[in-house]
Amino acid sequence: MMLGKVIGTVNSTLKHEALKGSTLLLVQPLSEALAFKGVPFVAVDTVQAGVGATVLVGREGGSARMAMGNDQAPVHAAIFGIVDFVKDQKIK
Repeated sequence: MMLGKVIGTVNSTLKHEALKGSTLLLVQPLSEALAFKGVPFVAVDTVQAGVGATVLVGREGGSARMAMGNDQAPVHAAIFGIVDFVKDQKIK
């Protein structure tokens, strides 16, 4: 798992049947210092996160599909949690 910041939403009029009803969010990976690091990616939102939220993300297909409750879904990443604190640091 990794930390990320939700930086946008992804809208799709046509998508795989397993993704219908799912919210897709654009996530920017974060470094250990909570700075932007790497390339943004799309993740299925399983916790009703929103733009600006710091989130806990799984980027392994099996765990992402498990969080969706569908082991056949074509998913690589899913948001598992909304982060409030890292160590003793409050997320802004």
